[in-house]
Amino acid sequence: MAYPPVTAFTSPSVRSSTIVERQEGKTSMMAKDPLFGDDDKSAGKEMSPALPFLPRPKMLDGTLAGDVGFDPFNFAGPDKASLLYMREAEIKHSRLAMLAVVGWPLAELIDKPLADALGYPTLLTKTGASPSLLNGGLGKVDAVYWIMVIILAGIVELENDKVREAKGKSYLPGDCGFDPFNFFPTDKAGQMAMMTKEIKHGRLAMMAILGFVVQEALYRAPVVAETPLFFKPLF
Repeated sequence: MAYPPVTAFTSPSVRSSTIVERQEGKTSMMAKDPLFGDDDKSAGKEMSPALPFLPRPKMLDGTLAGDVGFDPFNFAGPDKASLLYMREAEIKHSRLAMLAVVGWPLAELIDKPLADALGYPTLLTKTGASPSLLNGGLGKVDAVYWIMVIILAGIVELENDKVREAKGKSYLPGDCGFDPFNFFPTDKAGQMAMMTKEIKHGRLAMMAILGFVVQEALYRAPVVAETPLFFKPLF
């Protein structure tokens, strides 16, 4: 939009009106500019609790346990089926990470004494770290162990499929029908609280096990030696 030039000979009323129009036009262009965002599109949208400067992802409406609107790379997908598939994967990885984050330092503490007592070679590396892709030492693990792991994983997946088919629409992501101690509450509020605890602990465990891997790869020392405060007696 073109505006008349403002000069020293322009009357005060026209000058004031022209300046206001220019400012309003500039503000309007800023609102439409991608750098400033489109006010028309963002107006009325709920913002993400985790990232308050971004709109809450469409699929993350708070119905799933642990949902804080955090999905900056849109991993959840465009529909509910994709979201539930990703939640299933997150739950399973969380449970594996929670087991691993306990087993990793436990192996570094008791593998050598136990192996020595039974007359077997230790599976730890030369530095006393747990075997891993970055630490090495996986070649020392017997093939029978890996076969048993694959068989166990297959059994868990088959049981998971049976539960999914049996429960239909009432199926919850990650439900394998395994709750021998009846930890899972029967009321909706209790179930949501328990699932929230599980997913939060699982996310923390995934970050922790990644930290173990990176720390040992960089410093070439077992986690239990790097942080003895958590793994060895104080006195």
